[in-house]
Order: sequence, then C-alpha cells, then structure tokens
Amino acid sequence: MVDAIKSVKGISVLDVDPGFDTNRTVITFVGELEAVKEAAFQCIKKSNELIDMSVHKGAHPRQGCTDVCPFIPVSDVSMEECTAIAKELGERIGTELGIPVYLYGYAGSSKERMDLAYVRKGEYESLKDKLGVLKPDFGPSKFNDTVKRSGAVQVSARDFLIAYNINLNTRDKTLANEVAFTIREAGRAKRDDKGEIIRDNNGKAVNIPGLLKGVKAIGWYIDQYGVAQISINLTNYHVTPLHLLFETCCNEAEKLGIRVTGSELVGLIPKEAILEAGKHFLRKAKRSTGVPEKEVIHIAVKTLGLDSISAFNVNDKIIEYKIEKQGALCSMRLDDFVDEVAKDSPAPGGGSVSALAGALGAGLTTMVAALTPAKKGFEHTLDKLCSASDKIITELEFLKKAVDLDTEAFNDVLTAMRMPKGTEEEKDEREKAIQDGYKKATMVPLETAQRCVNVLSNMDLVAELGNPNSASDVGVGALMAYAGFEGAVLNVMINIPNIKDESFKKQINERIKDLRSKATNSRDKVLGIINEKITK
Repeated sequence: MVDAIKSVKGISVLDVDPGFDTNRTVITFVGELEAVKEAAFQCIKKSNELIDMSVHKGAHPRQGCTDVCPFIPVSDVSMEECTAIAKELGERIGTELGIPVYLYGYAGSSKERMDLAYVRKGEYESLKDKLGVLKPDFGPSKFNDTVKRSGAVQVSARDFLIAYNINLNTRDKTLANEVAFTIREAGRAKRDDKGEIIRDNNGKAVNIPGLLKGVKAIGWYIDQYGVAQISINLTNYHVTPLHLLFETCCNEAEKLGIRVTGSELVGLIPKEAILEAGKHFLRKAKRSTGVPEKEVIHIAVKTLGLDSISAFNVNDKIIEYKIEKQGALCSMRLDDFVDEVAKDSPAPGGGSVSALAGALGAGLTTMVAALTPAKKGFEHTLDKLCSASDKIITELEFLKKAVDLDTEAFNDVLTAMRMPKGTEEEKDEREKAIQDGYKKATMVPLETAQRCVNVLSNMDLVAELGNPNSASDVGVGALMAYAGFEGAVLNVMINIPNIKDESFKKQINERIKDLRSKATNSRDKVLGIINEKITK
C-alpha cells in the first residue's frame, strides 16, 4: 500500500506506523491536492485487493479495508479545498471500486455525519444491517460480495488529529476504560446503585459528560507492551492542549490507585502542539520558555514520557520537521562550517555568516534570560525575562534557517546566469530570471537585517534585569547581533547596482536607513547598561 502511494509523482510518505495488537496501520503522506487525492485512491484500491474484512480482527474500531481517509490542510491550502477533494475521492471510490463511502468531518452531509463515531457505529460487524438504514454518501447500499470483503471507507476533511496513547502501570483494561470514560467528551451513561443505566422519560440514556472537549478515548490492553493504555484521538489540540490531556489522565488514574507511566504518539504531531506542552512544563518548573525550540520539545518528550516505549525521533515525529528540508549549512559541525566558508567558492558567504552572527547574539541573550531567574534572589525576573526571550527566540529560529536561505538565494542568480541566450526570447527570459534572482538575493539578507534589529530591540530588558555576572554575555550578544545587521546590509547593498527596478531600489534604501537608526540606538542602549554594570 505504501508502494502504491509512492507511485504517484509529487508524494512524500512521512510516516508509517503499524500497530501489531490493534491490527491497524497509520500512513501519513503529503503533497499537492491532486497528487494526494490520487495517492489516496491508489492506497484504497490496493488495500481492497489485499485485505478481507470478513476475517479481520483488531482492537481499534474499524469499518473498512481503508478505515479512514482524512484530508488535512498543512500549508497553502484551505479546508474548503480539502473538503472538495474528499467528496471527489468518495464519489470515485464508490463508482470505480464499488465500496460504500461515508463522508465525515467538514465533508459530512449533516451535523450527525460530521462525527466519525456516528458513521462508524457498530463497525464492520453491523454494516450489513446499517447500509439500509444509514445510506452511504457514495457507492452501494447493499451488502454484496464486494462490500463483504471491503467494508466501508470513511473519507473526510478535518483538522489535525493527534492519535495518542497513555500508558498505565496495569494490565487491567477495565481501569483504562474507567479513565477513558471520565476524560472523553462523550462521557458515559449514568447508572444507578445496581449498575443499571438511568434513562429519561423518553427512554434515552442519561449521560454524564466527560471532562475534556475534543477528546475521544477508549481503554485497551496491549500485549506487545504488557500494559493497558488509554487510546485517545485528540481532535482539537487548541481546545484541549496535550499537556492538559496528559495531566488530567494522571489525576484520574491516581484516583483509581494506578499511575501513568508514559505515553505514545501514533503517527505525527504538529510542532505547535508539542511546543505548547513543553512551555507549559517549563512554566510549571518556574523556568524560562525562551529557549531554543528543540530544548522545549525535549522537555515535552521527557515529561510526557513519549520515549518510554520506543525511541522518539523529533525529525520523524513532528510534521514540520518531516516536511522541511534540513539546512545543509546549519546542520554542519562548527569546524566544517568554518572550513566551508574558507573554501574557494562564492557560497556560503557574508550573508550566511551574518545570519549566524545574529543567531549567536540572540542565543547569548536568551541564555542569560534563562539562567537569571533560576538564581536565588532573581526569581522575580522570570515573567519579564520570559516575555523578552520568547520574542528573541523566534528571531533565533529564523536566523538559523537564514544561514542556508542566503546561499540558496544566491544560487538562483548563478542558475539564471547559466540560462541559454542564443535567441532574443532566450535573452529576455534569462534577463528576467537574473533580475528576479538579484531581488531574491537582496530580500533574504534584508530580512536577516530586520531580524537582527528585532533581537537588538528586545535586549535592553535582559541587560537591565539579567544577572550582573552575565552582563558581558549580553554585551557580546548585542555586538554579534549588530555585526549580523551590518553584514546583512552589506549583502543587500552589493546587489542593488545589479537591479534595474528604480522603485524597488528606493524602497530598499529607505528601509535600510530606518533599520540602521533602530539598530544603532538599541545597540548603544544595551552597551550603555552593560558598561554601567561592569564598571560599578
């Protein structure tokens, strides 16, 4: 099935997560809209050839050979576009493969059908009777031989869902279910002293709502791990953040005399979700959140116990890291980077070095902001220093990427210069590409200059409140950030004479003038504070 997905041009398979005990594999892939739609169809077609649902058993709820096929917008695509291709795919599955299709999520045809649990209720075993009552959106509504083998496919457009299991120090599935019923949004049926379900005047079960919105959960026992788990679909991590889900499970487990021992991520997670968790745990420990994002993620992984069952590789499990191209320069060893700069090639050059200088200046500053509140007598500085360092760390993360971006921008100019120029049309295309290349090569260091100014403008608070013993570090940070600014400006200015667009050149010169004023003022203010501290 993975090979079927990979056969479609433009598709990248990010993650394949097979669950032995659940007998269910989660495959995550990305690409442009039409490519993703085609890859999904090929996967479903292949699964229909290979899987016979009439003999399938598994711990996880399921209704078809490809149980769910959700389209999730990652970047440069809307939920409306995902909804459209979900419907197009559903119609094709029903027509060409003869498989019943239920749409859910944003593609659902009614409020009830937006809920996966509603269209999948009773699972495969109830499908024969359900088809006549809950008519599928596409495909046959009779349980024929094809449907007996394939089951029904659920297709949707939805927000990112985090599939997440919490491990317990017990083998008892009943205890895991008890926690699951307490936390999940759907809650549980209310029962009397005899254990009988309490019903209202219309005979409908009275429900006790669960504690957390956007949470679906069941309990199960995983023989592979030798523990019971709370298996969770977190459908909206903005409403219920990951750390709240984890801590609520810890609290409810403790009430039952059991303990959470860690957790497991199935598939991928958005960077925002795990960063939010890491920052929560840092705040809880009264430590600065303004540290590099890899450190924040490390705190989240260790606190949530995401590596308690198997290794947790951030580059494989965080969707943005999986999609992003790893910067060749920024991922180098320091001595290799210096050697690369020193070689007889035009890139990496001053732009990359300027970005690195700015990043180092930002890093020194956030270091002081993180160390100061941890020192006795400086605890009161935490909130203000966190506010400053959170802003600076954003610039640091960009400046690290800019080390590679600058080189890539200059490469566009070189590529344009190698274009053919035999005909007038080729000359025109080449000239346009060269001009576009120079503009890009100008805008990248200009953005680096802006980010260095942003670093400098947030340094004064760290200089004022930071531990006096670390004052020189903030001073060096200011000098590095300013050097990064001036270096980036030089890389802007060297490209300006090659650009013919006078309006563009005027805008750039005016912006540089404004940035230099801000940069020098911020630098002088920070160094003034630092020198006063050092000479006391």
